[in-house]
Amino acid sequence: MACLGVFVAYLPVTTVSVSLPAIQKALGASTSQLSWVSDAFVLPMAALILTTGVFGDVHGRKRVFQAGLAFCALGAAISLTAGSVQTLWIGQAVSGLGAAALLPTTLALISHAIPDHRERGKFIGLWATSLLVSLAVGPLIAGVLLEHVAWRWIYLLPIPVSLAVLAAAAFLLPDSRAPHGRRLDWPGQITAALAITAIVYGVIEGGADGFTEPAVLGALAIGVVSAGAFVAVERRSASPMIDLALFRSPAFTATTLVAMISFLGLIGFFFVLSLYFGMVQQLDTLQAALRLLMVTAAAIVAGMPVGRLMHRVSARVLITTGLVLTAGSLLSLTGIDAQTSFVSIAWRLVLLGLGMGAVLTPMTASAVSSVPYQLAGMAAAGNNAFRQVGAALGPAVLGALLTTRALNTLPAHLTDAGVSPATREHIVDTVREQGLGAVTGLDLGAGTGRALSALGDSFLDGLQLCLIVSAALTLLAAAACALLLRPARQMASPSPVASGAAGTTPPTAPAPTSSHDSAFDQRMGHTS
Repeated sequence: MACLGVFVAYLPVTTVSVSLPAIQKALGASTSQLSWVSDAFVLPMAALILTTGVFGDVHGRKRVFQAGLAFCALGAAISLTAGSVQTLWIGQAVSGLGAAALLPTTLALISHAIPDHRERGKFIGLWATSLLVSLAVGPLIAGVLLEHVAWRWIYLLPIPVSLAVLAAAAFLLPDSRAPHGRRLDWPGQITAALAITAIVYGVIEGGADGFTEPAVLGALAIGVVSAGAFVAVERRSASPMIDLALFRSPAFTATTLVAMISFLGLIGFFFVLSLYFGMVQQLDTLQAALRLLMVTAAAIVAGMPVGRLMHRVSARVLITTGLVLTAGSLLSLTGIDAQTSFVSIAWRLVLLGLGMGAVLTPMTASAVSSVPYQLAGMAAAGNNAFRQVGAALGPAVLGALLTTRALNTLPAHLTDAGVSPATREHIVDTVREQGLGAVTGLDLGAGTGRALSALGDSFLDGLQLCLIVSAALTLLAAAACALLLRPARQMASPSPVASGAAGTTPPTAPAPTSSHDSAFDQRMGHTS
């Protein structure tokens, strides 16, 4: 049931990514509006994933699991009937809320059923594989559907699948909850949601309108202040959303950083690469889907032996190797252009998938096993939350870089292509106001071919910058992993409040402490 839940949660991610060119054409959306189509889904996941985890602790994981499936079905139904990009945002946000309920619940169900961390690692591997399978089949579903029907029908499949799993859960899924009275941390929830939303909004709108705009500066300032407030609130909370003492474990800190950076690059990469296939190479959705499938298929193939190797090779070696491999593939992709053949790009995408496959399973398993047993649920939820923050920032950051770089180089490419000054000015104004994809709808007469060629060249400039930035961030994550992810000693048992996140009863109850801070020190200790 956990694997089915995570499959439903991630099904919209790549299904929508490869459909973005069709959505842009049908709804006349700008590049920043397209970014919000993706981010309207992942923002609720990032902002609410910790809260839904606590809801499961308090009210029962089965209820939250079923509620998540219901929201996924409702969001897909809204998107299916959307007549504007704004309505599509609403549908995506509702689906994202459902996914936020499913992700921590599915991992908590595994932690509850499999208390032994070695045995649990095998099931987390299956969970991660289900996530990758969802990412893999999404483009194929979209590609086949868009060959025959309108883009909106990509949202049909999640409705019956969600409802079928919801019905099965009523009979097959046992309920569980935290035994130590966890409760909602509303100040932490409000400050976290405000910080994530404001920062992502500032990045997206800054890429579209410029980072000196008052609204953008205000949003980024609100995000930074809210993030600081979240840290202050969590340090003093009796029932924190995420116990900041977890970050005293270097292994947990490393895997959290890797999770955020890897998904920033992966989801952002799918976003810009789907635009490259549609706008530069002029491929249809199914052709683009088959190319993106190479990434996820290779990740699944790599993930299977990696799951078995985790007991023989350290997670530090596996994750660092995977990240270096990923960075190398991203740098190799900087050499692609409009004429790059299928074979030439295929090996680069397979290399990227192999790198990601070597990262995902040990990353999640290490986050859970790097803390005491009673904190496994909170560690899993925290790792998921930061992963979704990266997924939310991916389209925002890379979309902003892509648009800014392409817009800066477009006038020069238009001049080199022999486009007249008046037409050149018209094209640049159109891109600035409506995005890169709007040029394909302009009637430029005999100069259309030259203009589209120049647009493709400027897009490639932006794509190369995105790939270089993604590779640099991936290498940064690899360095952090190599330095921080080391075998840790068994840490002391946590306090009763924090232990509720694991969703399982501790073998022995820890003695009460007189100070919250001293309890932090006692349960986390120093890790080698």
